[in-house]
Amino acid sequence: MKKPTHILVLRLSALGDVAMLVPVLHILTQTYPNLKITVVSRAFFKPFFKDISNCNFLEADVYGKHKGFGLFKLSSEAKKLGIDAVADVHNVLRSKMLRTHLWSMGIKTATIDKGRAEKKKATASKPLKKLQPLKTTHQRYAAVFSMLGYPIDLKKYTPPRNKELSEKTHNLIGAHTQKLIGIAPFAAYKSKMYPLPMMREVLEKLNAQKNYQLLLFGGKNEVKQMEEISAGLQNVKVVAGSLSFEEELALISNLDGMIAMDSGNGHLAAMFGVPVLTLWGVTHPYLGFTPFNQPRENQLISNREKYPLLPTSVYGNKYPKGYENAMQSIPVKLVVEKAVAVF
Repeated sequence: MKKPTHILVLRLSALGDVAMLVPVLHILTQTYPNLKITVVSRAFFKPFFKDISNCNFLEADVYGKHKGFGLFKLSSEAKKLGIDAVADVHNVLRSKMLRTHLWSMGIKTATIDKGRAEKKKATASKPLKKLQPLKTTHQRYAAVFSMLGYPIDLKKYTPPRNKELSEKTHNLIGAHTQKLIGIAPFAAYKSKMYPLPMMREVLEKLNAQKNYQLLLFGGKNEVKQMEEISAGLQNVKVVAGSLSFEEELALISNLDGMIAMDSGNGHLAAMFGVPVLTLWGVTHPYLGFTPFNQPRENQLISNREKYPLLPTSVYGNKYPKGYENAMQSIPVKLVVEKAVAVF
């Protein structure tokens, strides 16, 4: 059977999951330079794909012109681009509608297996005697392209080059000779967030090292809390809320390391081959969401002896009473020592 030449890739959200797709597409297009890719996602994520060869972007305006049955208009737009296959690496209602409509037009499709049953078992209310690592999200993405005739080796990744920093970014971080370390202290759920008083201690100890410039990343609504935990620390700067998204991406590409929760910023750094130290709460790296190419020793996990039901959730939104404090079991001393060792 003839292999497709132009694959439509469906991944509409969320930030971390879309970011995890980026290194996979880099490897895919580096391995098959004649293959054409069109990514369907939300406009906000378009900068992710700028550096991927033979990759175009089609905006999914799911709250505007493509809302509801407007998805059929989106599939028609995709068909006009000359696609001859669909890789659904999202597998939710919207992507199913798009995929099915294109399949009805005679276009070959392949769909991700999210391993829902395995993940449900791993997060069950009974503690597992031995937690086994599941397939990573990157492996699950790669399997979809293999179904379409394009197997890839995830070990063969050449990260994109560091992006040029804007004048605004240079002015924000200032002249320095220290290593640039990003720190993203927030997550969607408290259960995935290192306690801020403990993060303050981490900042104090790393600040005292004097060979790091520590940059705090996060949302605009988190800036005040970041300013509070970094107050009086000479080598710590809050960059959240001060840069455009593209400027933040460029800055992340120039980091020497990133400390993150199980959240999007760790995946953004991993896209650029930046070493990432991840702190895990009620979720767990074995569920498949470790940032790309980051070793096991870079994953600091809450104490499973004290919290035997870990992991309790794939996304961090479900946990028994008291488990929202699981990250208190990761000692500040360990975080600092590991950061110094890795960065």
